[in-house]
Amino acid sequence: MKNFIKELAIKKELKRFKKFKENYIFEQKDIACKDGSLFCDGICIKENEDADWIGETETFVNVGYKIHGSLPKVLSNLFPYSFYFKGYKYASAEGFFQALKFKDKKCQKLIFKMSGLDSNNIKCAQDYDWKEKYTVYFLGRQYDRMSVAYDNLIDELYVALLQNPLYVNALKKVGDKYILHAIGETEKTETVFTRYEFEKELNCLKDYCLKYK
Repeated sequence: MKNFIKELAIKKELKRFKKFKENYIFEQKDIACKDGSLFCDGICIKENEDADWIGETETFVNVGYKIHGSLPKVLSNLFPYSFYFKGYKYASAEGFFQALKFKDKKCQKLIFKMSGLDSNNIKCAQDYDWKEKYTVYFLGRQYDRMSVAYDNLIDELYVALLQNPLYVNALKKVGDKYILHAIGETEKTETVFTRYEFEKELNCLKDYCLKYK
């Protein structure tokens, strides 16, 4: 009964979020390289290859689990937010993304329970290469990485994560700043969630929470 109520709440929230996202205007911030340094909004966010990333400025929060600062860490998919999704309890959003790289449902269910770092590390044990046909799996269903169906699944995942009030509070704490993910991969063929996809999703979620939560 408890899980049924959770499913209804997620379904209701998803409908409202999808409507909000349809009208959401997103403009990704550029990252420029000059003399070996990386810049965003004219601010140097990484001086060289060996330097630390800048985690937060007056205009953006640069998300990464190992990036200095509080908000960069707690907005990372690796942060241990517990939430319910599609019949299972997850220890982090990262567990979902890493489980997609396994065909075996038993393996997936074990990964759902893992912390962000552990689920990220376990990808070395995946039972097939999703990049061969750009196909991922979720609880027995096959998804084309490039499809709308996959995008819809991601929306549903993050709406489920919104059921955790600590995650909602972290998003709202960003305020009017932009959520950046400078360390993210840029090509869909290289990752199950690109920098663009991450930034669009989290900035949309943040503005949605500021309005409705």
